[in-house]
Amino acid sequence: MAGYRDLLRTPGVGRMIAAQLVARFPNGMTSLAILLHVEQQTGSYGAAGIVLAAASVGQAVAGPVTSRWMGVWGMRRVLGLTLVVCVLSVLCLALLPLDLAGYMAFALLAGLSTPPVQAAVRTIYPKLVNAGQLTPLFSLDASLQEIIWILAPVVITVVSTQVGTMQGLLLVAAILIVGGTWFILSPEVGRVRIPRSRRAFGRVVLKPPVMLATVIGFLLIGACSAVEVGVVATFGHGGLEAGLVLAVFSVGSLAGGLAFGHIPIGRWAMARRLLIVTIGLSLTMVTLNIYWIGGTLLLAGIGIAPALAVLFAITTASVKFSETAEAFGWAGTGQLIGAAAGSAVAGILIDAGGPVGAYLAAALFAFAGLIVSIVFVRGFPDLRHRDPSPHPDTEPVQAITS
Repeated sequence: MAGYRDLLRTPGVGRMIAAQLVARFPNGMTSLAILLHVEQQTGSYGAAGIVLAAASVGQAVAGPVTSRWMGVWGMRRVLGLTLVVCVLSVLCLALLPLDLAGYMAFALLAGLSTPPVQAAVRTIYPKLVNAGQLTPLFSLDASLQEIIWILAPVVITVVSTQVGTMQGLLLVAAILIVGGTWFILSPEVGRVRIPRSRRAFGRVVLKPPVMLATVIGFLLIGACSAVEVGVVATFGHGGLEAGLVLAVFSVGSLAGGLAFGHIPIGRWAMARRLLIVTIGLSLTMVTLNIYWIGGTLLLAGIGIAPALAVLFAITTASVKFSETAEAFGWAGTGQLIGAAAGSAVAGILIDAGGPVGAYLAAALFAFAGLIVSIVFVRGFPDLRHRDPSPHPDTEPVQAITS
């Protein structure tokens, strides 16, 4: 913990972490807020699911695009424009009398305009700390983001069910404004300029480490999403049990990230972390007793944040600085698609064989990630004795010949 205290004393680091956590807090609220609001207005969970899918498609499509735009027009311009459009879209969802097509249109627009805060902050991090602090910083970031997934769903559920679903969406818009404005106005966002990438759009994802980060992110988040569906199917919507068990899962991830964040990242780092996740998720199928499920998910969670930290580090270390934002955009898209796939597969298996099917889906997603990390281990950069910062962009030099 002394190392993390020193890290947070580095100028700008604490402010960046806090600002991006608040700016991204609505990420843990928006989907649930839209789901509850549309279901209440239409009386159909099917309609609410379609609207939610539109928002997810928008986010998945926009991630690499808006991230790359930051190298063309600057971070503040892109973040500011997307923030305004996203807030207005959420307000329209909350306040306008819409039919299903209208809800889908504004949900799609809200997804497309989600500010690329995650890509921005992970592009800024290498400019704030020295090479030796970068891996612990990524680990700390991956750990602290669990706060979003612990608190945000609870807050939006309480507001939407006890006050009103319109008020829930208005709260999302308010936090978007406060957190987004704080992040955009942070001095570090103004100081760091992303050079314009000279590569064609999408080329960066073909680099082996970026492709591995995208694929394994898809599988890892797919596993987490299947767990969420399984826990809700096991313990129901009405009681506290589901929320408490998912909180334990997140606490395990938080603890794992803080405990192992200082360990250097070698080629086998991802495999070791995913082995922990796979073992924990496989054990969930033994019995659906709440204490057993909580304990096994606590074990599985220990590997989640450390695995995400590896994804962030290998992405940063394998690209030029001008490509970092787009690379993280693609990785984010992989994770969004993984979340949708994990939920869908878990739902199908629950209908076929009960809640244990969701845990089977989660274990299979994690196991697939483990196999990929073993088979393609040579595609992971060895960062134990090298600078994990992005490669510098070099300008062509005019040669003088006699």
